[in-house]
Amino acid sequence: MSNDNDGFSVILLLVYLWPIWLLLITYFTGRHIERKHYADIEAREAALRHIMVIAVKKPPQDFSGGELVYAGVVVSSDYFRRMLAAFRNFFGGNIRSYETLLDRARREAVLRLKEQAAAKGANAVLNFKLETASLDNIYQPQQGGVVGTVEVLAYGTAGVLS
Repeated sequence: MSNDNDGFSVILLLVYLWPIWLLLITYFTGRHIERKHYADIEAREAALRHIMVIAVKKPPQDFSGGELVYAGVVVSSDYFRRMLAAFRNFFGGNIRSYETLLDRARREAVLRLKEQAAAKGANAVLNFKLETASLDNIYQPQQGGVVGTVEVLAYGTAGVLS
């Protein structure tokens, strides 16, 4: 008789605790992916530190070879952050779970811009601009719901500063 109750208790635990397990899995998976992306960003930033990115409209006298460079990035959030954002959005206030998402997107866009400038032989990017579009709450039926996404476009004029 006690074996039947033990089996029933296990089934009840599985039925009622699966949302918690699912949230824990998505939290740790999203955290791992974010840390891996930040490590990649930091390594690439160190490698491209020699390329200057300056937000000036008039180029200095020793600037030569102006050419347009641009980079776009779209980054989406993980399921755990979406749930936190929906919860925070319900009560109102700043959605801090999306701040790291925006930081990663901006840094990735600048890195791609620097990589493009380096491929063209430039050591500086002038008139640097960042455009950010919050694509938050886009309905995607194939994923079964709402997706929090951010897009960042970085552009400027690449050239050589002597």
